[in-house]
Amino acid sequence: LITRVDFMKERTTSPSYSITLRLRIENRIGMFAKIATAIGGLGGDLGSVDIVGTEKGYIIRDVTVNARDENHEQQITACLGRIKGVKVMHVMDRTFAAHLGGKIEIISRRPLRNTTDLSLVYTPGVARVCKKIEATSDLVYQYTMKGNSVAIVTDGTAVLGLGDIGPYAAMPVMEGKAAIFKEFAGVNAFPIALRTKDPDEIVKIVRAIATPFGGINLEDIAAPRCFEIEERLQKTLDIPVFHDDQHGTAVVILAGLLNVGRLLRKDIRKFRVVIAGAGAAGIAAATLLLKYGISDLVLTDRSGALHRGRRDNMNPYKTSMAARTNPRNVRGTLSQALENAHVFVGVSGPNIIGADDVKHMAKDPIVFALANPDPEIAPEEAIPYAKIVATGRSDYPNQINNSLGFPGIFQGLLSVRAKSVNDQIKLAAARAIAHIITADELSEDYIIPSNFNKDVVSAVAEAVAAAAKKTGVARLK
Repeated sequence: LITRVDFMKERTTSPSYSITLRLRIENRIGMFAKIATAIGGLGGDLGSVDIVGTEKGYIIRDVTVNARDENHEQQITACLGRIKGVKVMHVMDRTFAAHLGGKIEIISRRPLRNTTDLSLVYTPGVARVCKKIEATSDLVYQYTMKGNSVAIVTDGTAVLGLGDIGPYAAMPVMEGKAAIFKEFAGVNAFPIALRTKDPDEIVKIVRAIATPFGGINLEDIAAPRCFEIEERLQKTLDIPVFHDDQHGTAVVILAGLLNVGRLLRKDIRKFRVVIAGAGAAGIAAATLLLKYGISDLVLTDRSGALHRGRRDNMNPYKTSMAARTNPRNVRGTLSQALENAHVFVGVSGPNIIGADDVKHMAKDPIVFALANPDPEIAPEEAIPYAKIVATGRSDYPNQINNSLGFPGIFQGLLSVRAKSVNDQIKLAAARAIAHIITADELSEDYIIPSNFNKDVVSAVAEAVAAAAKKTGVARLK
């Protein structure tokens, strides 16, 4: 127990709060020891140290430090500046530096070195290809980017844990997602941030621009509008439409629970599950868990447990879920719903449960606190009482992250030119992610594979393609 708690505490700094300080340091023995001691004393995580120059009597070093947050960065910087013989010349926030100029670009697959190249890829040669596609429209998949391209569409109304920050501020997230698509799955993805919140306009715009894309990834669109937008687009487009905040989250949650069952040798369909958050992710996760066979499931929101007959803070989607979940008709607060529950899944906001809530769950409780960047309960607080803890963060074990799902899901869908996405495809993706980890590898701190496990994308893509063929939504057999 002490080992697990200490392990968590050691990871309170994060690469997302990483700074590089350029320091002018007096060139005498013991100076760098003072710097390292000051950083460690403030809880900073000292990284790389590079000599970038010298002056008479001085050394110029770049020192990289991981901190906990922006205030912590400033504390470390100020402390180093107070050391006699040390001058802070410059501070670079490495996260902002990584975003300078954007994170993605378009690169031509064909070099244009001379007029021959130009004649092949543009006029006059391109006209022959256009005529072929005009005669046989399916050839657009073969002779254009459509067969390996996805649009990432957002209105910026539900970005990460930031909420409605608008389409401009949403762009760094969309670019990041596009980078993951390309790096992990080789899929071309394009961020499209719309300056409208009107579902009718969003549907109209996406339908109009869908031509170059083999799939649509909806992203960070607030509930309940996201449900309507996805449903309408799926009905009117002949390519898969996948709201990742819903279904990507649900797939990876199920994958994690499947491995919990494998590790504990228990049938997860018999678990009592409580989900905090009745928005896009919560409703989608509940729907997929129901599809898998978990029936004792309670959804909660700010007004407490969703139950049959509840009138406060409801919408048609919550009403539908209230009718399909909560077979014991549990009422009351989240804390009351958690009593004797086996699994807590949080897809809501920070610090909404405490250690006492975990204590009152069933024996060996499972806590998936997935709100980002701050979880529903601090892992350090849950660990002493929970059998397994997972978060949505990369700086703790068991990261339940959509990037385990969407690259392989779309690679698989595109590979068979799928027309849509269905529950069997999502279930297949979850099983593929789970079984990347062998029975011998499973442990309390390793129930989900790393995002950088190169086997994940190919395994998910193969499973998705097979499920698409089996369920009749694949154009290519």
